Amino acid sequence: MELQKITGGSVGDFYYTGTHPSGLRVFLYPKEKSSTTYAIFSTKYGSIDSCFQRSDEPAPETVPEGIAHYLEHKLFESEDGDAFQRYAETGASANAYTSFENTSYLFSCTDRLYDSLEILLDFVQSPYFTEETVRKEQGIIGQEIKMYDDDPQWRVMFNYLRAMYHAHPIRQDIAGTVESIAKITPDHLYRCYRTFYNLHNMAFVLAGSFDVDRVCQLLDQMLKPCDPVTVRRVFPDEPASVAQPRVEEALSVALPLFQFGYKLPGTAPRGEKDLAAAEVLLEVLASEASPLFRRLLDSGLVNESSFASEFFEGEGYATLMFGGESNDPEAVAAAITEELLRLRQEGIDPAAFERSRRSLYGQNLAALNSTASIANAILSLTFKGRELFSYIHALAGITVADVEQFLAGLPLEQQVLSIVKTL
Repeated sequence: MELQKITGGSVGDFYYTGTHPSGLRVFLYPKEKSSTTYAIFSTKYGSIDSCFQRSDEPAPETVPEGIAHYLEHKLFESEDGDAFQRYAETGASANAYTSFENTSYLFSCTDRLYDSLEILLDFVQSPYFTEETVRKEQGIIGQEIKMYDDDPQWRVMFNYLRAMYHAHPIRQDIAGTVESIAKITPDHLYRCYRTFYNLHNMAFVLAGSFDVDRVCQLLDQMLKPCDPVTVRRVFPDEPASVAQPRVEEALSVALPLFQFGYKLPGTAPRGEKDLAAAEVLLEVLASEASPLFRRLLDSGLVNESSFASEFFEGEGYATLMFGGESNDPEAVAAAITEELLRLRQEGIDPAAFERSRRSLYGQNLAALNSTASIANAILSLTFKGRELFSYIHALAGITVADVEQFLAGLPLEQQVLSIVKTL
């Protein structure tokens, strides 16, 4: 495998990247002074991928919701035991997660790195499903789904997404529903595994202290050749409008929860500069140093511990959103919109912009001291067509005009307020 060295320029760090002959994209980020090494083996396959077309087949197909999450659970099992038991012998701390767009298997360790890497590369490439084990898992995941159904934070977020989107599968719970997982068979699991766990659809990231040549030798030894199948995700047409501007539910909470935000067009790919502009705007608007946040806090409309904002986007969806606890969510939503309209009319204060830009730039540089932060950032950016150092340089070079241009394109009339109120 031929590796290319990617240097960070003024950032100071570097990493190696290349495509293995198996099709796997590989990222090796040396941090020799780090005490912990962190590895992720991930596929671009998440809960929104319930309708897809393989490049070697003539038509798309639809499968039950929740298979990506189901596969995450099942891959740890094999005829010879559980992968967690194998990790216990090496002392590595292992985990996995399924998101809307990715499924990732990871571990961190302080020693016996290569033994743990061998476990990771082995079990992710070794599916084992039977009728009996699939039925058993249906009960376990069914209980997990019911648990999240009772979680107010989960409910306020998914109510928000279902109100925001008419048809995009971002509306659906990552784990699926009790009804959808009851339809999952071993054939479904093998079918989706062979489609999305194709190494051409996957990435491997390693950050920490390691020998590059030894890692490459292990990859050569462990990675299994596969056909270069690509996958086209098929999404229903999504209107520009929101499905429902307001949604409310009553649950057992001490204070009402809210999620509020704006629906952006989700079709155009966004580069590092667009991401930087969105995040600087949120820092200007809603960070702890912002005038809006101080007003909301001083008036008792939000509290410091729960108020947060995020630019949440992916394939076919994008929203600028805010959330937290409040006794008057409508007043918070109105204040946010009013402040955005004011910034449009008056422009962004240059001093506030520079403070926000420097803060975000500093946070991203500081994150390069954490092997977990590095690996997760590379993975997230890669699957969205971005690159780590290019994003950090975009933060360094972003201008007030760039952020104001992003603000001007926000469809403020396409807004949703989701509330979980007290019983």
